[in-house]
Amino acid sequence: MQIATYVLSPLLGLLGLLFLMAAGQGNALVRIPIGVVLLGSAIALVIAARLRPVQQTMVQKIDLSGDVAAEQLKCKSCGGTLGPKSVTVRAGAVFVQCEYCGASNQLEEAPKW
Repeated sequence: MQIATYVLSPLLGLLGLLFLMAAGQGNALVRIPIGVVLLGSAIALVIAARLRPVQQTMVQKIDLSGDVAAEQLKCKSCGGTLGPKSVTVRAGAVFVQCEYCGASNQLEEAPKW
């Protein structure tokens, strides 16, 4: 989309300049407004392309050491069962927030020794 905008805007700008220069040859009442509109649309296209936000995708991966077995998590405070919606990653650490009591705990890996 941006490439098309940057190709189309100079063409509109040149066409607008041609209409403005041709206004001196006669029929200026029609050519001047057309030239101004074409130049304005070229400028508006460039501004719109510059203001358009760029989308970025961030992917976070957790590297776990050793074998990982799925087991059911229970809240330390109320004993409620925690599901996959309860697990979040904040600042590189894994946190679990209970859906029932709202308690938040950080998951820690037990030492292997």
